[in-house]
Amino acid sequence: MISRNLLSLVRCPDCRGSLFGQSENLLCSSCGRAFPSVSPDFLDLRPTQTFTDTTVYQDEVLHTDARYDITSAPVLSARLRQDLLRKFLKITPRDRLIDLGCGNGRSLLWNRGMGAWSVGVDVSPFFSSEVRQVTDLVVSDLRRLPLANASFTKAVSLDVLEHLSRDDLSLMLGETARVLSVGGQFFVYSHVMKNSPLASGLRVINMFARFLERVGVLDLAHERLRKSDHRNPLADLDDLHRMLRKHRLHVIKIRYYTPLIGAFIENIMVRAGEQFLRRRAKRRSGGQDTARPGALDRAVRTEARLWIEKRGVMYHSLRLVTWFMKLDLLLFGRIKSGPFFALIERMPDPSPSSPGVPAE
Repeated sequence: MISRNLLSLVRCPDCRGSLFGQSENLLCSSCGRAFPSVSPDFLDLRPTQTFTDTTVYQDEVLHTDARYDITSAPVLSARLRQDLLRKFLKITPRDRLIDLGCGNGRSLLWNRGMGAWSVGVDVSPFFSSEVRQVTDLVVSDLRRLPLANASFTKAVSLDVLEHLSRDDLSLMLGETARVLSVGGQFFVYSHVMKNSPLASGLRVINMFARFLERVGVLDLAHERLRKSDHRNPLADLDDLHRMLRKHRLHVIKIRYYTPLIGAFIENIMVRAGEQFLRRRAKRRSGGQDTARPGALDRAVRTEARLWIEKRGVMYHSLRLVTWFMKLDLLLFGRIKSGPFFALIERMPDPSPSSPGVPAE
C-alpha cells in the first residue's frame, strides 16, 4: 500500500530532499535522483550509499519456505511481545507509528485495530501479501531513513538491534530520534551481552535441543541461519543507556526477559512438533521433499496456519501454552538479564545557549 500520507512524508535517503511525482516515479527535488516503482504495494527508497555490514534477512535462502507470508493470529513468543508492546506503548488513533525492521509486517497488521496510521520499513521486500494491501511499506535502510524529521509519535523495533554493529546501531538510533517527535516513544525488544545467572538454564536447554537435533527429533537449521548475523553490539545495560543518551533518547520503563519456560516450549516442543509435521508431509508427498527449495516447510507452515485460523483445539492449546510462557515475565521480569523490553522516550534537543551544552 502506498498512501498519500506516506508520499507526503518520504524524503530522498541521500540528501533528504523532498520527493515529488507519483508513486510510480518519484523524483528528488534537490539532487534529482529518480526512484522508479518496483511494486504497486511498497516504495523502494534505498540509499545509494553502500554499508559494509548487511543482514541475513536480505538473503533469499532465509525465505525459501515463504514463512514471511504467514500472518495468522499471534501465539507463543509473538503473542507475548505483542501484549508487552500494547501495554508499554499505548497506541492511540492520534498516533503515527513506524515499525523499524518490520520483517513481513505482521506486527503492523496485528495492531491495525489500535487506529494509528502506521508505516513499516525493512531492508528487504519480503512483506506478507496481506500486509501489502492494508499498510504503508518502505524498503530502505534503517541507517538512512527516507522520512521527514519528527514524522512519527511512536516507533517499534523488535529483534533488530542485535543484528547491527556498534557504529550501525548508533546510526540507526540517530535516525530513530530524528524521525520521532519530541516526547515520542520507542518500544524495543532486544538484548545485551551481559546475562543474569538464570541464563545458565537457557544454556542447558539449548544443549538439550542440539542433542535432540543430532538424533533427528528436531531441526534447528533455520534458527541458526536467522541468528548467524547477530553482532550483539551492547555490552550491558549501562552501555545501552549511554548509547541512547548520545541520541537524545532515554529509557522510561524496562522489563527483563529470561525465557526459561519459553525456550523449552519454542526450542524443543515446537521444533519437535514441526519435525513431526515435516515427516508426515514428506510421507504424504511420497518422499518428494526436494522438488522445490522450502516446499516441505511451506506445506508444514500452511497446515499449522490453517489450524490456528480455525480457532479450534490447536489454537486454544497454543493460547494456554502462551500463558505458561508469560510466567517467565512474572517470575523473572525484575531480574536484570540480557534480553529486555524497553520503552524509550525522545528527549528535546539541547539548546545551544544552555549551560554545559557543547557546541557541535
